[in-house]
Parts: sequence; structure tokens; C-alpha cells
Amino acid sequence: MERIWSDEHRFELWHQIETFVCEAWAELGRMPAHVADSVRNAKYSIQRIEEIEKEVGHDVIAFVTALAENAGEAGRYIHFGLTSSDVIDTAFAVQIVESLKLLLSDLEALIQSLDNLIKDHKYTVMVGRTHGAHAEPTTFGLKLLTIRQALLRSKVRIEHALKESSVGKISGAVGTHATVDPRVEEYVCQKLGLRPAEASSQIIQRDIHAHVISELALLASVLEMLATEIRLLQRTEVSEVFEPFSDRQKGSSAMPHKRNPILCERICGLARTVRGYSLTAMENVALWHERDISHSSAERIIFPDAFMACDYMVQLAKKILDGLEVRKDKMLQNLNIGGGVIFSQRVLLALIEVGMDRDRAYRIVQSAAFSAINDGTSFFDTLRANKDVIGLLGEDRLKELFDVNFYLANLDVSFDRSGV
Repeated sequence: MERIWSDEHRFELWHQIETFVCEAWAELGRMPAHVADSVRNAKYSIQRIEEIEKEVGHDVIAFVTALAENAGEAGRYIHFGLTSSDVIDTAFAVQIVESLKLLLSDLEALIQSLDNLIKDHKYTVMVGRTHGAHAEPTTFGLKLLTIRQALLRSKVRIEHALKESSVGKISGAVGTHATVDPRVEEYVCQKLGLRPAEASSQIIQRDIHAHVISELALLASVLEMLATEIRLLQRTEVSEVFEPFSDRQKGSSAMPHKRNPILCERICGLARTVRGYSLTAMENVALWHERDISHSSAERIIFPDAFMACDYMVQLAKKILDGLEVRKDKMLQNLNIGGGVIFSQRVLLALIEVGMDRDRAYRIVQSAAFSAINDGTSFFDTLRANKDVIGLLGEDRLKELFDVNFYLANLDVSFDRSGV
């Protein structure tokens, strides 16, 4: 990813575009056939480009000048009929496409790691939590499945952004093709694997680029969702899941007992950064008339940073999942905190089904649950001691309501729908 956004690669793309333009002009009979070869073989150095740019204050002019210096007589044809953004935006599109393809490849690897964990823990029972409090039993596999589906949705959205952003522009100073034949644009875009913009001004319109950054921001948010879940499950009071921690690793300079979820925290911090870039990208959409340059300086920061941050986050998430420590025994231990209060809805529904008024049933079950949580009594024993409850349900039926396997009966539905 760093290579894609390097100055070296940017100038390589500019060189390709200038060469392809000459090839297209030659086919149309506007240039001698040898010009393209001379331009293709012309050498330049980044140092020389920088020297010229300090003098002229324009990066494309500096590049064209440095290239022409080594192209001989053909140098006068370089950049024929073009405006700077023809080169800049078309090369920018190639960088975006290359970056999205790389990101998608790494994202697929992350989803595969997630699939492996999901299959291993499809039936690993744990307590589900809403508002941070115990709710009802779920499985670790189902918890991960919801994150997997979010990542798949991000993948689909990024694929759409890839298709939308695969667009180049060689249409001249204000997009009229007055100085550059539309066939030149078609030729160059075809060579680069792009399609010509349906309509352009001096630039490719920035809603396309805002879409790309927005999808990166959304992916970052999904990765943060995964990281946040692991962080919460790694808390000392929970201790159900732990991110990798090497034998020689130290968690704190002051407290040797610490094992902090620093990898997940890193993902959460970077997600905030990428989301901030999405606002900048949106503010780049509205430019003055056919174009101003207010978007350019911001894009030089947000695009390399957003892509490198997202790709790093995806690779880091895969590292976390591949080395994740899952403590099933702790999950079962936490499941039984409160002496079975997680079965409260089953008891409530059973009492309603046998004829008890819902509000009365709710009060009875709630009182028994709060007693178990606050006083350490047995939720089951408290219900069994209630004459109305035991009279309507009987002890055997009450015991059945405390069977955790009940919550697994329809688990396959979500997995089948998700194709896992």
C-alpha cells in the first residue's frame, strides 16, 4: 500500500499516461509514430522534478519538463492538448483502484480467519449481553457471525466503490475535449483498465472520491465493532476472550499483572481517524465552477493515510483472530452468575401459557431474579418455593425451563442464511 501511494509510483503512472496519449495521437495521425517510443524510454529523476518544482511551483509542469529534457525532439509533444488534471486525476484513479483491490484481498483473508473461528465456536455457549448486562444465552459463534456479515457488507460496498471509481479523464482544460480528441481519452483509459468519465470538468467529480473514503470509514467502523467486542470480553471481570499476548510481552511499565487489549485499542483509535477523513472527502465535493485546488492538498493526506490505516487495521484484525484465546470455561462460569436468572423470560412465558396474568407473572419472576442477583440466593430455588409457580408449572417443568440447549434449537437458521 505504501508503494502504491509513493512518489515513485505516482510519477510512473504520469509517465504511462503521457506515453499512452502520444500513442493515441500517433494513431490519429497528429504525431510521428516514433514519439511514443521516445517518450516511453525517456528517463527522469525525482530529484530533478523536485528541483524544477521549487522553481516553477507546479508539480506537473516540473514532471513534464524533466521528462522532456530526456526525450529529445519528441519532448515537445509531451502533454499535447492536456491539462494537469488529465494526468493527475487519471493516475489518481489507478492508485485508488490498486488500493481497493489490495484492501479487498486482505479483507477476504480476514473473513476466512473469522470463518474458521465461527465454525470452531458455533455451539460455544456464552451469555449474551444487552446494555452491558446479562440477557440470555447465545454462542460465541453467533456473535462472530454478526460481525462477519457486517464485514461482507463492507466488502460488497467496497467492490461497488471500486467499480464506480474506475474512471479516468482526458478531456482538456474544462472538460470539453476541445484540445484533446475523445478517442485519445478512450485509448488511455482502456490501456489503464479504466472507463472514460461520462462527463467531467477540469477534474473528475469528487463525489466519487468521497464515496471511496466513506466506505473506508464504514469498514473501519465495522473493524472497531469487532475490536470493541474483544476489548469488552477481555475485561478482568469477564475474561472470556483474550487477544494474542507473547511470552516476552509486558502489559504495563508499573503493573506486571496487566494484559491489556492494545491491538484492539489500536484499531479503535485508527477508526476514529479514518472516519474523520470521510468528512474532509465530503467537503471536497463542492468546488468552484469547473475546479479550484482546495481539494488537492487534503487528498494528498487523507487518501494515502486512509488506505494505509484501513489495510493495517484489516491485517491487525486477522492477527488478533488467528491468535485469539477463547476461554470456554469462563464463558460457562459467567453464564451461571445469578443462579440462572438468564432463564427469566422462559419462566415468564411458561407462566403466561398456563394462565397467569402477564403483569403478575412478571413481578414474581422479577422479584426472584433480583433476589438472586442482589442477595446471592438461588433463582431456581426461589421460584420453586413460590406456591403459585410450582402449582402451575410443577418442579419437572420448571427444571426444563433452565435447559440452555433450548437456546440452540434454531441456531442453524442464522448460519444457513449466512452460508456458513
